[in-house]
Amino acid sequence: MLLQVENLSVFYGAIQALKGVSFDLDQGEIVTLIGANGAGKSTTLKTVSGMMRPKGGSIRFQGKDITTRAPHLIVSDGLSHVPEGRRVFANLSVHENLLLGAFTISDRNQISKNLERVFARFPRLKERIKQPAGTLSGGEQQMLAMGRGLMSSPKLLMLDEPSMGL
Repeated sequence: MLLQVENLSVFYGAIQALKGVSFDLDQGEIVTLIGANGAGKSTTLKTVSGMMRPKGGSIRFQGKDITTRAPHLIVSDGLSHVPEGRRVFANLSVHENLLLGAFTISDRNQISKNLERVFARFPRLKERIKQPAGTLSGGEQQMLAMGRGLMSSPKLLMLDEPSMGL
């Protein structure tokens, strides 16, 4: 089992956003969370990636409890989260944005390989490598956000609203 989420409960102050959310994800599966606005899809992803803390329940990634683990350590474990709204670093170049996604990798050869993989998936980014991210179109910014998420060589890539604004 790659990811196990059991009985997750999350609150925003006194308001309960998630109640008893459970699901499993196996290696190689593609899973989609579907629901209305405000149903808790983004909250679920933020909690799994460590950006929010649950009041109850547990999260296991590759058999390891990550329920209270720091987000940067979760990325090091192999889980990458691309949040909704692209959230690129507008004043940094495409290249600099991608390098930020590899912050957990110290091997320069691995970083170069990951860059080439991203450019193979998103050739437009290679064309714009020196361009400030804030000047890219919405679709190009989404490619950049996904590419940045791929730079850490994740075992699990979570995409929140990947087609939003396209």
